[in-house]
Amino acid sequence: MPEAARPPAAAPAAAERLLQRLEWTVIRRLDGLLQGASRTLLRGSGIDLADLREYQPHDDVRHIDWNVTARLATPHVRVFTEDRDMTAWFLLDLSPSVDFGAPGQAKRDMLAGFVGVLARLLQRHGNRVGAVLHDGSAAMGRVLPARGGRRQVLQLLHALATGARPSGPAPAPGITELQRLLGGAQGLLRRRSAVFVVSDFLSAPGWDKPLARLAQRHDVVAVRLLDPLELTLPDMGLLLLRDPETGEQLQVDTHERGFRHRFARLAAQREADLRASLARAGVDTLELSTDEDLLAALLRFMQLRGHRPRVAAANPALAAHG
Repeated sequence: MPEAARPPAAAPAAAERLLQRLEWTVIRRLDGLLQGASRTLLRGSGIDLADLREYQPHDDVRHIDWNVTARLATPHVRVFTEDRDMTAWFLLDLSPSVDFGAPGQAKRDMLAGFVGVLARLLQRHGNRVGAVLHDGSAAMGRVLPARGGRRQVLQLLHALATGARPSGPAPAPGITELQRLLGGAQGLLRRRSAVFVVSDFLSAPGWDKPLARLAQRHDVVAVRLLDPLELTLPDMGLLLLRDPETGEQLQVDTHERGFRHRFARLAAQREADLRASLARAGVDTLELSTDEDLLAALLRFMQLRGHRPRVAAANPALAAHG
């Protein structure tokens, strides 16, 4: 059974400082773009048919009205009145591989920034946010129950800083079992929710099927963390590489061009396989790279959700980030 985290009486100062920094550097810059963005960030479960309109490239094909499409010879989609009060869940992969990257720019730092900003934006629209923190082991992970308010965002950031296990020894080194997190979430999330699966997806096989099952009931976004050095290796001579998941070490000569080419080829194949698995699962995917500005990534996220901010169109500098 997942272990529930009981929030402390007061949010630690470190979480408060991080949230204030995110509010100053990212959220304030997005405020002008996010007026009425509740529809963009969370897709309601709406039950009332509000309108029919022609299909647009960003529309969900599951909403196509085939009878109207056949009659008018032009694809049309059903538009529903959406619920405004929804719950958002963050399923967070905190396995050792997300620590990869330069200090302050590791995949874990991108994860914390993305979660902090999204949770704060959603909370300000009156939505509740919750999280499951998974350390990569066979257990599902630590659960932060869904609540509203700014304090809930602070507790989430504090939980990220303290780790996926509220107590007890760290798990033995091994390959991440992401399917444990996704499978456990199916039983935890009773009501239709927006679900953000934030992971580098460096996991044992088998996570794609529970992800697809989760997407059948919930609005799921896969937020994939990556670092450029996972795709190509620079010429840095002899390097001692360590697998953060298993602890295995290997010395390699990055000066050898053939080795760098083989590494890049295998990485490209892994990329293709991963993207194919996410596509088969039928989820929206957002890639967060450690060398990317968080604001740019969030603007791409809004475009991914079918929102086109008017300010971006009027401001070439912002539009270029999309």
